[in-house]
Amino acid sequence: MTNPPTQFPASSTASSTANPPSFTHLISDCDGVLIDSEAVALAALADYLSPLHADREALTALIRPRLGLKLEALVLGVCAELGLPEPTVPDLAVMRSVVEGECDRKAQAIPGVREAYAAIPLSKAVASNSRHARVQALLGRTGLAPLFDGGIYTADIAGRPKPDPAVYLAAAAGMGAAPSRCIVIEDSVTGVHAAVAAGATVLGYGGGEHSPAGQAQLLRDAGAAHVFGTMAELPALVARLRDAG
Repeated sequence: MTNPPTQFPASSTASSTANPPSFTHLISDCDGVLIDSEAVALAALADYLSPLHADREALTALIRPRLGLKLEALVLGVCAELGLPEPTVPDLAVMRSVVEGECDRKAQAIPGVREAYAAIPLSKAVASNSRHARVQALLGRTGLAPLFDGGIYTADIAGRPKPDPAVYLAAAAGMGAAPSRCIVIEDSVTGVHAAVAAGATVLGYGGGEHSPAGQAQLLRDAGAAHVFGTMAELPALVARLRDAG
C-alpha cells in the first residue's frame, strides 16, 4: 500500500539550527512494525478457531481488526461476537503456545525496517504487548536488537497492556524522555490509542500484509499524526516531523 506524500510546514535550515528538534526519542511497536508476525498470527488463530466456526472468512474478518490486542482479549472478543463458549484458561494457554510457536518459526523482519531505523538518529526503544522474553528473542533472531539502545518494554512488565498507555509511559521513563518528545511507530488502532493516551506523537504504519482495507484511515481516526506505507518513507518522515515540531 502506498500513501500520498505527507505535507509538512516549510522550514528553513536557519530556523532548524536555531530551534532544537522537538522530538528526541523513538519508540516502536514490535509485532507488525518490526517483525512481520501479525499475518502469521492471523492465519494461526483462524486455523485454531476453525473447528469452532467453519466460516474461515468470517473468522478472519473478526480477528484482523483485533490484532494488536493481547491474545486473550482478542480471542474472548471473537468468541463473544460469534456466540461461542468462552475458552478456559488452559485453552487460552494452549492457543498462545500454538500462535507464538508459529510466529517464532515463520516471522521475519519487516522489509526495509533495519535500514530505515538505522538511518534515524534518535535513541530508540521497543514497546510491545507481547511477553518480554519473546520480544527479546525475536529481535535477537532477526538481528534488530542492536538498533534499540533504549531497551524493551512490555505489558507483562508494565502491568497493563495496550490500549492502556502504561507500556509507552514506561518506555519514555526508561529512556529519561518526556512522552511529548517521543515519536511512536504503530500499526494497530489499539497501539495508536495507547501512544496518544501517553502523550506521544504517532506515525502509523499501514503497509503490513495483515493490515485490513482502510487501515490508513483507521489509524488516522485513532490519532496517528501521519500514516506511511513503506519503511523506506520513514526516515524522511521522522526528519520532517522533527523539523516541523
